[in-house]
Parts: sequence; structure tokens; C-alpha cells
Amino acid sequence: MKENPIRSLPGIPFLLGVLVVGLLAGWLVVTGIGPDLKGVGPASPARLLAGIVVGIVAFLSLIGLYTVQPNQAAVLSLFGKYIGTVKDNGLRWNNPFYAKRKVSQRVRNFESGKLKVNELDGSPIEIAAVIVWQVVDSAEAVFNVDDYESFVHIQSESALRTMATSYPYDQHEEGQVALRSHATEISQHLKDELAERLADAGVQVLDARISHLAYAPEIAQAMLQRQQANAIIAARTRIVAGAVGMVEMALAELQKNGVVQLDEERKAAMVSNLLVVLCGERATQPIVNAGTLY
Repeated sequence: MKENPIRSLPGIPFLLGVLVVGLLAGWLVVTGIGPDLKGVGPASPARLLAGIVVGIVAFLSLIGLYTVQPNQAAVLSLFGKYIGTVKDNGLRWNNPFYAKRKVSQRVRNFESGKLKVNELDGSPIEIAAVIVWQVVDSAEAVFNVDDYESFVHIQSESALRTMATSYPYDQHEEGQVALRSHATEISQHLKDELAERLADAGVQVLDARISHLAYAPEIAQAMLQRQQANAIIAARTRIVAGAVGMVEMALAELQKNGVVQLDEERKAAMVSNLLVVLCGERATQPIVNAGTLY
């Protein structure tokens, strides 16, 4: 089932024509049952019958009028058979026997509810997403699914669950895609998953992004402690690496400039003191040594 655009007549000129025909029908009825008028003749059952028929035709013709708003489509069918889709804006007219169903083609969005799922490592998480979508084929939206709006909502939650179980919450290895650290890749995966599921409903997914992501309450505190421990380890690793580099540079500069000649024991003492100063969490207290190391 694919969308088939068809033509429609402008509604305002047709409405004016129907009003003229209605006036004609009224005149025929009045003169058909009224008194003898000059230039018209006596009452005539034929004129009365013609006025009634013309009036009925004019009334039925009004049923064919309908309005189409901007970014809206009217899907027309005749006794269950799809005829075509009208997208011309304004007051339009088609066959009065056509059934008309309006379909909005405006851009719409919604936020899914918070879903509780297990990510790739098995940890329970809460996740929600904002989906931006639009109907691009009105015939598929009307005839391929029973209720396209409900279809979009249900399939979006299903796609979000599937996507969430495919990635870990945090990145544990170099180059690994994770829900928390790779928003762009995750959004593209979710968008592709939705596009595949909603293609048969005539719906195009314009954007899909995670709006809420957190560990489930029962493990949130434990996961927070793990994240804090990882952060502390990473910070300490960088501090130690920087301190070692600074100590190496200091020893190299002292030896290069010939400021002082240090044996291995004095170098070890100097390295120990510098590492304490550079890696300590608290400010160090200087101690003046008036003697020697020996």
C-alpha cells in the first residue's frame, strides 16, 4: 500500500455553485406549488418534482466538501477501496460517497516512560528516550496498521529495550561503546532500530535521543561507589605518572647543569621526598637538615 496523490476541486467555487443550485431548487418548488405567476404559468407537479430532485442533489453535493489543514492529508476510500490522498490545503470537494480520513503530517515528538531493563553486563538500569517522528505516507499509516500512533509508541519502547540490552552502562575497555559515554552512536543505533520497525507504518523517525539514564535504585549506591573508586584510581594514576616525569626532569636538569653531584643513595632520598611532595593529598611541612645524610 503506497500513497497515491489525486486531484480535488476547489471547495469555495463549488460551494457558491451549490448555493445557486439551491436557490434554483427553491424557486422550482415555490412556483410548482404556488399561485399562477405571470411568465411562469400555473402550478406544475413536474416543476415541483424537479425542484425536489435538484434540492436533493445540491444537499448531497455538500457532503463532498471537506477542509485540509497545512501539513495534513485526507485519505479517500470508496466502499473499502483506497482511492487516493489529497494534500491541497483549504476547502476541497470530491465525490460525496468517498470516505475521508484526515492524517496529520506535522512533526511530532513524545518521551517514553522510564523503562527498567538489564544492560549488556546484566546490571538493571532505568532508561527513557525522546522520539521525534512524522507521517510521510498517509496510505501506509491508515491501512497498514490499525492505529499508527499507538504503533509508534509501542514499537519505540520495544526498540529502546532492545538497544539498551546491546551496550554496557559504562565503558570498561578502550574503544567500547557505552550508553553513558557515546551518546551520538547510541542515538544513531536507536534511530536505525526505530526506522526499521516503523517503515511499514509510513512513519519517518527524525531524531531519537536518550533523555534519562541511571542505574536502578537497588544498585545505584553500589554503582556510585564503584564509579568513585574508578575515578580515584584514574586520578592517582595520572598524578603518579606526572610526578615521576617531574622527578626525572629535575634529576636530569641538576645533572646537566652540574649543580650538585648525587650518588645513588642521595638520588633515592631526593626521589622519595619529591614524590611525597607531588603525590601527597595535604601540604607538606619542610624540614631543614643541618647535618648530612651520613
